[in-house]
Amino acid sequence: MTTLVTGSAGFIGLHVAQRLLARGEAVVGIDNLNDYYDVRLKHARLALLQGQGGFAFEPLDVADRPGMRALFQRHRFTRVVHLAAQAGVRHSLTHPHAYADANLVGFVNVLEGCRHAGVQHLVYASSSSVYGGNLRTPFRESDGVDHPVSLYAATKRANELMAHTYSHLYRLPTTGLRFFTVYGPWGRPDMAYFKFTKAILAGEAIPVFNHGRLERDFTYIDDIVDGVIGVLDRPAAPDPAYDPLQPDAATSNAPWRVLNIGNAQPVPLMDFIAAIEDALGTKARMDMLPMQPGDVLATHADTTRLAALLGGTRPATPVREGVARFVLWYRQYAARA
Repeated sequence: MTTLVTGSAGFIGLHVAQRLLARGEAVVGIDNLNDYYDVRLKHARLALLQGQGGFAFEPLDVADRPGMRALFQRHRFTRVVHLAAQAGVRHSLTHPHAYADANLVGFVNVLEGCRHAGVQHLVYASSSSVYGGNLRTPFRESDGVDHPVSLYAATKRANELMAHTYSHLYRLPTTGLRFFTVYGPWGRPDMAYFKFTKAILAGEAIPVFNHGRLERDFTYIDDIVDGVIGVLDRPAAPDPAYDPLQPDAATSNAPWRVLNIGNAQPVPLMDFIAAIEDALGTKARMDMLPMQPGDVLATHADTTRLAALLGGTRPATPVREGVARFVLWYRQYAARA
């Protein structure tokens, strides 16, 4: 059994590939190693994988149509975990074409590869950002998600719709996972918790948007990987209870579904900052700022469907515990960098 992991030099991609390799599975990883953030971190993640048996890496951009076609022809992938994407809500305000290339063109290339290769299951990264301006929490997969407030969110919603088309036309089993604010060791430097930690240690003020009046469903990386692997092992199937006259927005009469994967316990941003301060043993200087365009006030995942699929298992790592693990890793990584 060989699994393709796109974005394998990324934060979640690293951890998913490691877990699959630990189970004795063969993994082919691809990544374009772009400079959206420090490429040295991506190479450091990749080095952790390249020393393990069963792992093969190919530098490749998912937007490269001939390259992706050749990749699927060279390998017989049983399953695909598609995590490669242009991430970041704020970056989408200034670099929109990067999102069209990676998140739309790239996703079509992945779908086409899976279709022609007869892949047993495609699991791909969606995002909690698809809930957009929805003020009703917790966010449920059955909620309407047709009012995105950022281009990034719009591309992720488009991925869900594109996947449904392939599930319907070609019976390709697909599962979209709506990730909720993933954090932890080897995380992305553009994420707030990473930038806060770096700035506090440097004695710099941290930007706190909407004057700290934000809540996020922070989800620790190990919990995310548990969910990804658990879902990957359970391919999507047509929902026998699906009623096209009263459609469920999360399931289908095709082998398609979307699932939330979050901690289901939103944390006020100021409490999250306090957890970082406690782990560092240092108080933060804060620059209180207004709300940012494309941002949302709160995220909160309803994970009932995920728990039902995985036999009751759901993300549960307490934020203070997860933050302490991240800070420990960050100190060690910063000392080596």
